[in-house]
Amino acid sequence: MKSIYFMLVIALMASCNSNNSSSSKLADIVSSHMDTTVAPGDDFFNYANGQWIKDNPIPASESGWGIFNLVEDENLNRIKRISEEATSTEAKTGSATQQIGDFFSAGMDSANIEKNDFHPLDPILNQIKSIQSLPELFTCMNNLQKHGVDAMYSMGVYQDMKNSDKNFLYISQGGLGLPDRDYYFNTDSRTTSIRNEYPTHIAIMLNMLLNDETKAKVAALQVFNLEKQMAESHKKLEDLRDPYANYNKMAVADLNKLISGMDWSKEFQALGIKTDSVIVGQPEYLKKLNSLFTTANIEAWKNYLTYQTLTEYAPFLSTRFEIANFEFYGKLLSGSKEQRPRWKRVLNAQENALGDALGQLYVKEYFPEKTKKRYEDLVEQIVISYREHIQKLPWMSDSTKQKAISKLNSIKRKIGYPNKWRDYSSMKITQDSYCRNVIEGNLWQFNYGINKLGKPVDRNEWSMTPQTYNAYYNPSNNEIVLPAAIFTAPGYKDEDLDDAVVYGYVGASTIGHELTHGFDDEGRQFDQNGNLKNWWSKEDEANFKKRAQMLVDQFNAYVVLDSLHANGEASLGENIADLGGVIIGLDAFKKTKQFQENKKLAGLTPLQRYFMGYAYGWMQTRTDAKTASLLLSDVHAPIFLRVLGPMSNCDEWYTAFNVTEKNKMYRKPEDRVRIW
Repeated sequence: MKSIYFMLVIALMASCNSNNSSSSKLADIVSSHMDTTVAPGDDFFNYANGQWIKDNPIPASESGWGIFNLVEDENLNRIKRISEEATSTEAKTGSATQQIGDFFSAGMDSANIEKNDFHPLDPILNQIKSIQSLPELFTCMNNLQKHGVDAMYSMGVYQDMKNSDKNFLYISQGGLGLPDRDYYFNTDSRTTSIRNEYPTHIAIMLNMLLNDETKAKVAALQVFNLEKQMAESHKKLEDLRDPYANYNKMAVADLNKLISGMDWSKEFQALGIKTDSVIVGQPEYLKKLNSLFTTANIEAWKNYLTYQTLTEYAPFLSTRFEIANFEFYGKLLSGSKEQRPRWKRVLNAQENALGDALGQLYVKEYFPEKTKKRYEDLVEQIVISYREHIQKLPWMSDSTKQKAISKLNSIKRKIGYPNKWRDYSSMKITQDSYCRNVIEGNLWQFNYGINKLGKPVDRNEWSMTPQTYNAYYNPSNNEIVLPAAIFTAPGYKDEDLDDAVVYGYVGASTIGHELTHGFDDEGRQFDQNGNLKNWWSKEDEANFKKRAQMLVDQFNAYVVLDSLHANGEASLGENIADLGGVIIGLDAFKKTKQFQENKKLAGLTPLQRYFMGYAYGWMQTRTDAKTASLLLSDVHAPIFLRVLGPMSNCDEWYTAFNVTEKNKMYRKPEDRVRIW
């Protein structure tokens, strides 16, 4: 996860001059953040980042603060400038400039938003009010899917996991107002407090429509009880990591058997969906819904759909809805004390609706073609390192190694931005209504997805925009996608950064990390063509699982907050990728001139700076509320463990910082996890 200035940085290969004169004008990017009162072998996360964290408390508007926020702020200011320029430019209707300008103007027009109140939702809310029967309930439920409201279940079009050349309709569990099913059942005090407060929040939201507190409280309990019963059949976070168990292809006719009384063919036709079969993630969940449809009264379901709709669109309605939504989801669940400035909230919504339109303007100014070439070169160095590392693995047979290398060689590399942009010209964006613009964006996205059905898979498509500070591996495409923004070191230019930092910050935590996802507990189950297919020998698979279980056990043992532990099963894929990224990036860094000359810079050896560069990529702190929420809903381990975990398994880290058995992070050599 990095971004802009790093575009030039990532190119700092072996020929990079680590002592560029511009470095002297800035504080050293890693040593200036160190807390030297902490022993590196006791808590490497705080040793590397502790001073910065002490000097930069979490702002009231945020649930966390660190490298992610610094890059996001840098990019938001760039996007703001683009958007403001668009508002003052006359442009053709349907053009990117017109859409960006009008979306931003409507979002910033607080007076008009107050005037509109919740009325942009009237067509949806009126349909919900008119429901008198189960067939009408089903039709409304499915219509909400078009509007971005995943009421009762989730729907989307993705590649068939077992035939990656085809697009398929997926239906999976969904429909909960709390972040994860465990919120409805866990008994720890923190989760219990949130669960107890949730019906009150639902009542507040519904009362703004009903204007009757008694009715709102009754309705809120109905909604909560429905969600709790739905949650009973939701799979746990860790169980969703098994691609075979969550792949159930069936004919639409068989789908009718899961929910009796619903004619799926008719419902699909109304949505413009043309398909004779679907892939259901969790059939048992749909069976649970079926039983709820036959026992719950229609009014309860109407209240549920109303609340789900209000929750989805509250951030784009008048202040009373926006604040009520923030009080629960922002303050209670995430620990933020106040809302972010309106312009930031609007830009985030604009990104969701018009991301590619913004991306086209963004890369023209901030990501030149020559920079893209430099990142392509760095990726190649990391791939070479991975290939060599696979060849040396002591636990894998030669035949499986060859298949692993073949898959690695086949990984497509998408760097910076796509070659083809999405065409939003049919999206009706005006200055009349902020909420209506968001609705238009959701409708466009839904139609964009279902229009893929029956067409060849576009393997050149991107699922992230260039200005996104993130990256991903797509197993069905067997590709890594590295948006331009992932390479940013906020406040620094490429010439300010030495190879050691670059290889740790980008090579390990981003490039190596995403490559390793192709070989983590989920990714390894897909072949080089992106199909869910076992290419492992039984012995090699057993060896992998044995080593992976060591990582599960290691993370399960970490106490994160109060009595809450990390979830080693749910976060296994990310933990494998973190560990693999560190090891692979280090192998690549060892070939550089800086490593081989072994000269200190800012008091640190090249090896130390490599590990410090990796830790810099996780220079982030979060509120306790946000940490607790993510423990139940996120497949990533808590931020500090993404440093402590892989470091404690890397032999060279022990050498670099003279870590011994006297230090808290020490793990015996035989206990250190070694996978890729």
